[in-house]
Amino acid sequence: LEDLHGEQFLKAIDIVLEAVSEHCKRYAGLARSMAATESRESRRDELLAIAENCDFIAHEPPKTFWQALQLCYFIQLILQIESNGHSVSFGRMDQYLYPYYRRDVELAQSLDREHAIELLHCCWLKLLEVNKIRSGSHSKASAGSPLYQNVTIGGQNLVDGNAQDAVNPLSYAILESCGRLRSTQPNLSVRYHAGMSNDFLDACVQVIRCGFGMPAFNNDEIVIPEFIKLGIEPQDAYDYAAIGCIETAVGGKWGYRCTGMSFINFARVMLATLEGGRDATSGQVFLPQEHALSKGNFDSFEQVLADWDTQIRYYTRKSIEIEYVVDTMLEENVHDILCSALVDDCIERAKSIKQGGAKYDWVSGLQVGIANLGNSLAAVKKLVFDQGVIGQQELAKALAEDFEGLTHEQLRQRLINGAPKYGNDEDSVDMLLARAYQTYIDELKLYHNPRYGRGPIGGNYYAGTSSISANVPFGAQTMATPDGRKAHSPLAEGASPASGTDHLGPTAVISSVGKLPTGSILGGVLLNQKLNPATLENESDKQKLMVLLRTFFEVHKGWHIQYNIVSRETLLEAKKHPDQYRDLVVRVAGYSAFFTALSPDAQDDIIARTEHTL
Repeated sequence: LEDLHGEQFLKAIDIVLEAVSEHCKRYAGLARSMAATESRESRRDELLAIAENCDFIAHEPPKTFWQALQLCYFIQLILQIESNGHSVSFGRMDQYLYPYYRRDVELAQSLDREHAIELLHCCWLKLLEVNKIRSGSHSKASAGSPLYQNVTIGGQNLVDGNAQDAVNPLSYAILESCGRLRSTQPNLSVRYHAGMSNDFLDACVQVIRCGFGMPAFNNDEIVIPEFIKLGIEPQDAYDYAAIGCIETAVGGKWGYRCTGMSFINFARVMLATLEGGRDATSGQVFLPQEHALSKGNFDSFEQVLADWDTQIRYYTRKSIEIEYVVDTMLEENVHDILCSALVDDCIERAKSIKQGGAKYDWVSGLQVGIANLGNSLAAVKKLVFDQGVIGQQELAKALAEDFEGLTHEQLRQRLINGAPKYGNDEDSVDMLLARAYQTYIDELKLYHNPRYGRGPIGGNYYAGTSSISANVPFGAQTMATPDGRKAHSPLAEGASPASGTDHLGPTAVISSVGKLPTGSILGGVLLNQKLNPATLENESDKQKLMVLLRTFFEVHKGWHIQYNIVSRETLLEAKKHPDQYRDLVVRVAGYSAFFTALSPDAQDDIIARTEHTL
């Protein structure tokens, strides 16, 4: 039976690849018919060139930069059609397209640099035509209709066993093209490494100053060695790219998804921990435990942590059960034939990527409310157990009543102002969060995905913090928390501090984030920072940001960082007068979106984020 399935799979690849060629030919025919009625000579010449390119790449490998870019777009479009695609990303475009760029722009000079950038702009604009059909709940978790079509530039290559800076002239051209267009697609990521030149980092900061939330940065100094520890071949580890938001994978060699979709709400699990396993939102008890604040029977904070360990392990197991059901159904019903044809080892094994055809296969779990977990545990530890200024039952009652009334509001202010907060470089909360998070990480490592043992290297899970905009709808379903957060308000996003709680500037934030077990969170550690545009107006401020980036990645071993360069006043005006700000692009989570396309709740969440200066 397996041989029969394999034979059918290989026949399906032949059919699909022929369909891709036919798709290219149809575009060639359309371009010629349009040229026949085009009165403008320059446009007619363009259309005829498009027709020639499409005809050629239908059956032959591209010879020019234009043809190579055209083929990339066709493959991207067809992959989206095939799968209603999510996070279909281009990988290291500056590496695999550079030979064409070098030949045309630098050597033969048959294409000037400005025309090459125009072609990139045309490709980026075509990416905006794609949209994804999502469920209502998924739309809330992906505010602004993002497609997460990531393009990665920079980083390093492994040449004869030695790491070499991979930045080339096309890296600069792609960076500049995105900076000029300032749109939401593609989602541009830069691979940082310690040997990155100041010139390229300066060019990146110049684009950051444009204020559309790109580029984001991933850190080679963490990703590459951790990938090698997993068992990924060094040559492949050096060839990783960002996928979707901040997740990473080896292009053309990875399983069909590097990110799971069963978010775990850390804040809600923490509330269950404090109330004997009772879910504060639904009132249901999924995993009963003896201790509860409302009973006043926690003997120590260590009991709180022990109960957290029990609860989070239980919900981690449940999340994997959900993932397993989803994966099994997708394997049976959505085969992704074209995608499989383009991924290493699928043809050799006669298996689709969902059957274990890929060379590598890891999936990250996702969590929401990481900072809320740390801040809540720190408040309970300090104010309830260490100082005893808030009673267990007193806190339970205040949480149950959403801090309503003067007495409860006074208690809430004590929780907010009298306990340490993640993002301020305070070990008492940062290390507590890392300890609680580690339990989840350790539990997640115990499980295998359905492709385990069927061919790929890996087949396991690891943690990841890319919550996209799920912090808003998940917060709407979460009751009041011991960090002083009111019921139904947004949770913290990614690995960023909770809004308005990071008071000591961006350097304290990166220090706190650096204390997380980053090397074990291989699905990505997402950090959003918002800077006032006035902060980057002069050359000295730009240099400060460059130093901050190098410090974060080299000293604190950060995984990822991205910036919103927009003032609170601008955001408030855009919310009040959306017609005047249709082109305002902001960084939501691991992606950018048009601000006026976001829901009011998502807009408020971005407005509430701490605005830093350098």
